Amino acid sequence: MKLTGGQIVVETLVREGVPYLVGIPGHGTLGLSDALIGEDRVHAIQVRHEQAAVHLADAYYRVAGVPLAVFTSIGPGAMNTVIGVASCYVDSIPVLVLTGNSHTHMAGRGVLQEIERAADANSLAVLAPIAKRTWRADRVDRLPRILRRAFAEMLTGRRGPVAVDLPMDVQCDAAEVELLEPVEYRAAGRCLPDQDLAARAATMLYSAERPVILAGGGVISGRAWAGLRAVAEYTGAAVITTMMGKGAFPEDHPLSTMHAGSKGTTCGNRLAARADVLLAVGARFADETASSYRAGASFAIPPTRLIHVDVDPTEIGKNYPAAVGIAADAGATLEAMLAWLREHHPPKGYAASAYFREVQQEREAWLSAVREQATSDHVPVTISRLIAEVRGLLERDAIVVTSSGNLQAQWFQEAPVYEPGTNLTAGGFSTMGWTVPAALGARLAAPGRQVVGLVGDGDFLMTVQELATAVQYNLPVVYIVANNAGWIAIRDLQAAVYGPDRAQGAEFLRQGEPLSPDLAAVARGFGCHAERIARPDEVRPALERAFASGRPAVVEVLVERTYPLSGSPATGWWDVPVPAYLEEQRSRYERERLEEQ
Repeated sequence: MKLTGGQIVVETLVREGVPYLVGIPGHGTLGLSDALIGEDRVHAIQVRHEQAAVHLADAYYRVAGVPLAVFTSIGPGAMNTVIGVASCYVDSIPVLVLTGNSHTHMAGRGVLQEIERAADANSLAVLAPIAKRTWRADRVDRLPRILRRAFAEMLTGRRGPVAVDLPMDVQCDAAEVELLEPVEYRAAGRCLPDQDLAARAATMLYSAERPVILAGGGVISGRAWAGLRAVAEYTGAAVITTMMGKGAFPEDHPLSTMHAGSKGTTCGNRLAARADVLLAVGARFADETASSYRAGASFAIPPTRLIHVDVDPTEIGKNYPAAVGIAADAGATLEAMLAWLREHHPPKGYAASAYFREVQQEREAWLSAVREQATSDHVPVTISRLIAEVRGLLERDAIVVTSSGNLQAQWFQEAPVYEPGTNLTAGGFSTMGWTVPAALGARLAAPGRQVVGLVGDGDFLMTVQELATAVQYNLPVVYIVANNAGWIAIRDLQAAVYGPDRAQGAEFLRQGEPLSPDLAAVARGFGCHAERIARPDEVRPALERAFASGRPAVVEVLVERTYPLSGSPATGWWDVPVPAYLEEQRSRYERERLEEQ
């Protein structure tokens, strides 16, 4: 069939089952935009910033398991995707980014918005380090093959974003081309584990006296949560999760000890540090998860023997030595381990064991420690109390979206999550500005479920323009904006590490007084339901009204900003260097750093 480049893109998206093309049109994508006229199989979603387009696509995939395509014009449009693409790359999220570019016959002449000094029409050079692969379609007849390779690359192995550069003339030129169905060019199935290694891992875990399972984001992306639960219950292993893995194991399960890491829970860190065998599945031991590798703060490997399962073999042995390393699909590996256990051993009666009693005691000690702030009537409301009220109102399968900051840390520490795909957070890139557009992607993917964006005021202001997108497409996300007039998580870190008198530059102040816009009024200007509150007894009624409105809604909550009531306790350790002139703090830091493994 004879198709233009724009038509080839659209037809490929249809065959791949991509429902939405998200972005902002410009002169660099006129040919692609025109190919969408009259098209009802792929729908264009307008955003207000290209970064937001990628964040929206990111969250959509996490909920629906279907990748979206993002399109941008030439130059600034393409560059605006960088933060979003980097976030997807670090968190292993597949997104197809389509960037417009100058005509092939005009490359290097300095056309409007072209980057050409170091290399002609070279916007891909910026995206190349943060994408799995990039391609430039310099001829229309080559475009089908490029798109096939792009989909295969982003959806196989360790997943991630890819970028295809579309010169303006390639979008408009036509050629006789053959379009294949995905089954003809994309591998199916899972990467199976070596059976001997799976048996060794199962034996080691079953024989352990203090077994712990660490579930990372790979358990969720690999849809391995049923196998995770079955293996944990069969062996009596306590289960902890990373931030990206939160929700892989129900946190009201008696074997759940919630989390490890610098932002983990005391029960998670203590049990992980004392484990004799640790099974890590789909977790890469990033520094926050591992408390910057300080021995005993979260993990002690060795003497703990590590079983490490990951689809990416380069992660195994990267940060900790593995007694058993298995490069395979998380779900397939857990299923193989379970099959071997069922054939060779009866299930452990863990409920009567001393180890299980210890797990319960550690869990209760943590819950008791956070209960005081979670029930506090302090005004302005503490973040702990806000989180408790939110969790108490939401349905079990509600989706909560967070970005970097105190809200993310405290939701991670304090709020139980019960189902996979209900905790969406900016993971390893720790991106601010993620929550507002990501919540729109989640709502687009799950129109019948409650979707809440839990976001700080500094984070909210980075992508507040996407409220217009929410209103335009009637995406009734409820945004809960904790307003403490600043990037208080950063201020609190300064105070905790350097000293309370060293915090500076992170508060929004004018003449020494907190300065904040009336964010509820801003939201009303966009057409949202909005209100502003400060008392703990106002939280639940305000949220009920927000959900009942059936509209995009913003509940602005004035929260306590006085350290240390402003945040959560650091239960692990994080390697934050201290200037040499702060001699006392520096001395302590150097001692602690010596304990890193």
